[in-house]
Amino acid sequence: MKTSIALIGFMGTGKTVVGRLLAQKLRKDFVELDAEIEKKAGRSIPEIFRLDGEVRFRELEIEVVKDISTRKNAVIACGGGIVLNKINIDRLKKKSVIICLTALPSVILKRTAPDKNGRPLLDVADRAREIKKLLDFRRPFYTRSADIIINTSRLGIDSAAEKILETLKDYESNHRQK
Repeated sequence: MKTSIALIGFMGTGKTVVGRLLAQKLRKDFVELDAEIEKKAGRSIPEIFRLDGEVRFRELEIEVVKDISTRKNAVIACGGGIVLNKINIDRLKKKSVIICLTALPSVILKRTAPDKNGRPLLDVADRAREIKKLLDFRRPFYTRSADIIINTSRLGIDSAAEKILETLKDYESNHRQK
């Protein structure tokens, strides 16, 4: 039986802030995958990217997902690139309903602007173009992986959490698990 929720989607769509509130409302544990990766590596995500590269980061991500995916009663905020390795999604799907949060590129640009240094993939001159390029590439992966898709572009944190709760009820009533 699926007792956890995995939030996937591009950076700046609200996975962490909405996930934290959702976990509180559902009385589930909150797990932020990137924080778990940092703990395992003993360094920050930007340091992992700078010193070890994206490939090593993705390897760490797979290792951490292997452990986290077996947890029950958790809301898991996944990193934006979680969908790039199908093994991550296959593992998460066993115990979690996968909800993809989306947002317009302009909204993502605005939401990620204050956190320039913490987002290695956006450490480029033209952030707007990079967001669009990455989104275009990842969109099919997000769509294929998700059980539910929710656009957070016009939703605040509370509204996004409520929308997820509503949609989750509908989803669960249509997918009764044995």
